[in-house]
Amino acid sequence: MSSTIYLVLIAVAVVFGIGAVLVNRSRSAKVKPAAPAPSRPAPTKPAKPAPAPAAVVTPPPATDAEAEPELEPEPEPEPEIERASFRTRMSKARGALTGAFLGIRSRGGITNETWDDLEEALLRADVGVRVTDELLEGLKGRVKSKEIADPDALLAALQAEMRSRLEGTDRGLTFEPGAPGSPNVWLFVGVNGVGKTTTIGKLANQQIADGRTVLMAAGDTFRAAAAEQLTTWAERSGAEIVRGNEGGDPSAVIFDAIERASARNIDLVLADTAGRLHTKTNLMDELRKVRRVAAKGDGRVTEVLLVIDATTGQNGLTQAREFGDATEVTGVVLTKLDGSAKGGIVFAIETELGLPVKLVGLGETIHDMVPFDPADFIDALFQES
Repeated sequence: MSSTIYLVLIAVAVVFGIGAVLVNRSRSAKVKPAAPAPSRPAPTKPAKPAPAPAAVVTPPPATDAEAEPELEPEPEPEPEIERASFRTRMSKARGALTGAFLGIRSRGGITNETWDDLEEALLRADVGVRVTDELLEGLKGRVKSKEIADPDALLAALQAEMRSRLEGTDRGLTFEPGAPGSPNVWLFVGVNGVGKTTTIGKLANQQIADGRTVLMAAGDTFRAAAAEQLTTWAERSGAEIVRGNEGGDPSAVIFDAIERASARNIDLVLADTAGRLHTKTNLMDELRKVRRVAAKGDGRVTEVLLVIDATTGQNGLTQAREFGDATEVTGVVLTKLDGSAKGGIVFAIETELGLPVKLVGLGETIHDMVPFDPADFIDALFQES
């Protein structure tokens, strides 16, 4: 009996122990772990308060009377136009003489070879036989008299002599003020291809810039493109133009142009003319007629300008003789001088024919038609490259 009670007590004790263990586990699962206590920050010195920003005073808006006017932006300056100069545009003509000049300076004195080199250089530059002979004969006399003793002095004397032959000539374009309705007439003559139409266009632009009113007359009725080219130039320069039918009477076109200029009080008529080969008699007869008709009515012919291509050299001298006889030429326009090695034609024209070179073309642009300046021309020929 006692052993039974003892076993029962042991069983009760085991059950009680197991139950106690289970109750403790259940309670520990339900209790959350406590959060760790926050760390206390180290004490810091209190920061000085920032100074208060200065008060911004906003001025009251200006009234209309006090408001400053807005400044307009300054206009951009127009690009400077490079003016044509003999020094910069005559490299080919200068090159025809430079080689001879260098050879002459390289010698210790003035020898027979010196004269041969000078003669060849002047003839190649189309100065002409007559002018070349005159220049060299004068220089030889000065060398013989000991006035010139060395190559540098010889070339300096040649330069001075060539310049003196071109100085003292009136090269201005003649414009005679007259009564209203009495325009000046400038006729342009020359063979086809020398640049008559272009010369008229450039000159019209210059005359209009000088304050004159201009009318163009398309008198070359035998070349289909001539009137079209002149019309283009008239539009570019702001000039008026009179043109006739293709193959029509050139004299009638020029007469009509002068009449219109007279009726509108236009100052200047620039008249183009036909330019077939100058060896044809009918062309010269035609130009004589044009010259007579242009002088009738209210117009006054104050210039007859012969246009010559500088690259043609001595052929230009023949043209000057032919056209001069037919139209009473008053001056010469020498075109394409910048592209020619034959600038010496100036001496032949002026010395042998007595015609002044008044204008020269030194390029393609509208500003490259310039008055002929003998001093600048000669200096450009002798300038050392």
